[in-house]
Amino acid sequence: MIVTTTPGIEGRRITAYKGIVVGEAILGANVIRDLFAGITDILGGRSGAYEQELGKARATALAEMEERAAALGATAVVGVDLDYEVINNMLMVSASGTAVVLD
Repeated sequence: MIVTTTPGIEGRRITAYKGIVVGEAILGANVIRDLFAGITDILGGRSGAYEQELGKARATALAEMEERAAALGATAVVGVDLDYEVINNMLMVSASGTAVVLD
C-alpha cells in the first residue's frame, strides 16, 4: 500500500475516496529508561531509548492506519499527518489520512 503525506500520487489517478483512516499508538515510558534519558539530557546528547520508543510508536500507528485502509478496500492513503503527544508519561502517536483507490 502506498502511504504518502502528499494529496495525490504522481502518475496515478484517484478513482475512489474511502474515507478518513486513523491509527494510534500509546506507549508507556519505562522508569529505568526515564532515568537514563535524564542523565543523557543532563550530559547532553541524544536519548536512544526515547528515539527507539518513538520509532516503535510511529510504526505501530502507521501500520494500524494501513490496516484500516485495507479493510475499506483502499490501495493507498494520501494526506497522511503524524501527531505526537506526551500524556502522563506516556507517548501517544497518531497517524491519519484519506484512504483512496488508485487506478
